Amino acid sequence: MPDVDPLLRLDKVVTYYGPIAALKGVSIEVGRGEVICLLGGNASGKSTTLKTILGMVAPRSGSVTFAGERIDGLATQAIVGKGISLVPEARRLFGRMTVWENLAMGAFTRRHEPAAELEEDLERVYGLFPRLRERRTQYAGTLSGGEQQMVAVGRALMARPQLMLMDEPSMGLAPVFVDQVFDIIRTINGQGTTILVVEQNAAVALSIAHRGYVLQNGRIVIADTAQALLRADAVRRAYLGEA
Repeated sequence: MPDVDPLLRLDKVVTYYGPIAALKGVSIEVGRGEVICLLGGNASGKSTTLKTILGMVAPRSGSVTFAGERIDGLATQAIVGKGISLVPEARRLFGRMTVWENLAMGAFTRRHEPAAELEEDLERVYGLFPRLRERRTQYAGTLSGGEQQMVAVGRALMARPQLMLMDEPSMGLAPVFVDQVFDIIRTINGQGTTILVVEQNAAVALSIAHRGYVLQNGRIVIADTAQALLRADAVRRAYLGEA
């Protein structure tokens, strides 16, 4: 692996659901400023990896380190407060709350900070997603899938994260919105946010990533640069639909 300044490190993480081992010694490093892609099929352990990072499930062994500090064993709210936010699978917005209210919920852990700072971040989100300014008083549940994904990303940004976790951001989106979402991911990364993205659409994810990992049955089976993964025969057959 390249010599990176790790913002996030998973070291030999083993996570169980009851008697079933979902992660079997997973080791991952995410360097500051990187976009890292985590690929894998259904039930490979991708979402469990994110849940373990966030403290939603506790690893049985191994460690999770963020910014040089062990975070496995901390409550999810404490982990979010340290600078990790999530764009969840299927967006999971508050459908009967407005766009503005959903975005404000993203800043919940910062509620004691000056209002001017929160307003500054809200303007940043509107700058990235001008459509959300137009829809700010509309109920989130009435938006299109692409617009809802914009709200989900904006809500995560309102936490002012050092690291953004993204779980299947292309799921259920029309191709035009997929391209827009990944363009925004590239922009957010260019502004200084480190990103770990879980994705089944390997081609689009690897096109914006620096490096990637492939999970299979709870184990990392391939780790390389994004360009090398795009050229790897096993990845091309399994995730790019090539013979």
